[in-house]
Amino acid sequence: MNTDTALLIIDVQKAFQAPSWGNRNNPQAEDNMLRILEVCRNQGWTIIHIRHRSENEQSRFYIHHEGFEPQTGFEATAGEKVIEKEVNSAFIGTDLQAYLTLLQIKHVVIIGLTTPHCVSTTTRMSGNLGYQTYLVEDATAAFDLVDHHGQLIDAEQVHQLTLATLHDEFSTVLCTDELLKNIQ
Repeated sequence: MNTDTALLIIDVQKAFQAPSWGNRNNPQAEDNMLRILEVCRNQGWTIIHIRHRSENEQSRFYIHHEGFEPQTGFEATAGEKVIEKEVNSAFIGTDLQAYLTLLQIKHVVIIGLTTPHCVSTTTRMSGNLGYQTYLVEDATAAFDLVDHHGQLIDAEQVHQLTLATLHDEFSTVLCTDELLKNIQ
């Protein structure tokens, strides 16, 4: 992994800091994301910031609300691309695939929020589009969910089950330390 590798940072926005989301796993996820981002910047990787944008004024991700803004430390720097999406996948309705093709990217490393939603959807599409995709398990997180029977599913269980459905079929799941060891 080097010049043909891109780091996708998905939806690390202030909206996800709201307590109303409820219980979340991986409280260290943002710290791990920042470690990865620093190393990837130092290695000269292509960095792509994905942000969820809503035109709905009631949404936490409404473009004119503070929740739309990146969390502290995740602001794009000069030369880093920012892509705004309106659905779960960073590939739908954006120029992400064209941009990766233009730069001849073959490997994609994915970090961000949340594991069962935008991270999972983007990871699946990345794998299906033929990119060698890596998902960093401790640089993403999930919140508790309620299933279609009204049963609460714990955030850690949601996270682990999502990773299990992605590993080996759509991506290689690894931890921050494994990734950093491989790229330093």
